[in-house]
Amino acid sequence: MHHANHYYGHSAVMARYCGLPESPDPPRIRGYLQHGWNIGDGMAPDHEFTPGVPSFVWSERTRRRAWSMGRRPVHVTGAPWAYLVEMTPAPDTAREGTIWYPFHGWEGQHVQGDHDRLIAEIRDTEAGPVTVCLYWQEYRTAGVRRRYERAGFRVICHGYRGGWWKNLDPGFLDRQLAEQRRHRRVASNRLCSAIFYGILAGCEPAVYGDPMQLRDERDLFGGRPRIRRQWAGLHGASIDPDAARAAAVDELGADRLLSPAELRLLFRWTSEGREAAA
Repeated sequence: MHHANHYYGHSAVMARYCGLPESPDPPRIRGYLQHGWNIGDGMAPDHEFTPGVPSFVWSERTRRRAWSMGRRPVHVTGAPWAYLVEMTPAPDTAREGTIWYPFHGWEGQHVQGDHDRLIAEIRDTEAGPVTVCLYWQEYRTAGVRRRYERAGFRVICHGYRGGWWKNLDPGFLDRQLAEQRRHRRVASNRLCSAIFYGILAGCEPAVYGDPMQLRDERDLFGGRPRIRRQWAGLHGASIDPDAARAAAVDELGADRLLSPAELRLLFRWTSEGREAAA
């Protein structure tokens, strides 16, 4: 179905959890799998939907929002990240420093903001070594990447998310998890998927600095003001770890994970699933 199901290797992670054989061509999911944290119905606003085709969202909160918007049917499966954390034993090594995710653009919109001011704030806030993880677009922009390198930060990129069934990267989330588990803190200038991922991976979170913005950005579903209001406790240079953990479990559906048999049925990865859908 939709090519976004394969972003960041999501379909590959779910297939691995379900015990399917590894393949360079990830299995297709009949439905729309949420591929990033958002405050709407879990799906990208530019997606075209086929009526009657199911949506697979991360959390019960997102399912309720999707229902309120007329989406049918909607199933809570939990985030692929939560399954990956469950499947991957944590290394027995000490954590050090902060992994920092500057807010990024995407192929259709570039981010606008003052990277030098953000660098100064990171230096003033973080006590240990800093790894800056850039989205592939900013990483390939030499001027942006070099600013962070000149500041003395280690600069990395987890990879390309894939798109339109091309340049898929089944190992994207594995690299992200390995990097986050090296660090004591995870930080960004906006509350985002990477922050919730880092919390579930055992990092102390922080959200601070110039939030920047996308060119011609629109605040959908209440946008940035609503995020600041609804998740006020997840903003700041120091955040209560217990409250952060509870929020991450809730938003990623880490307490709602399904069994491999249930997922195979929902995704039509078994003959029973195909018959049930028919």
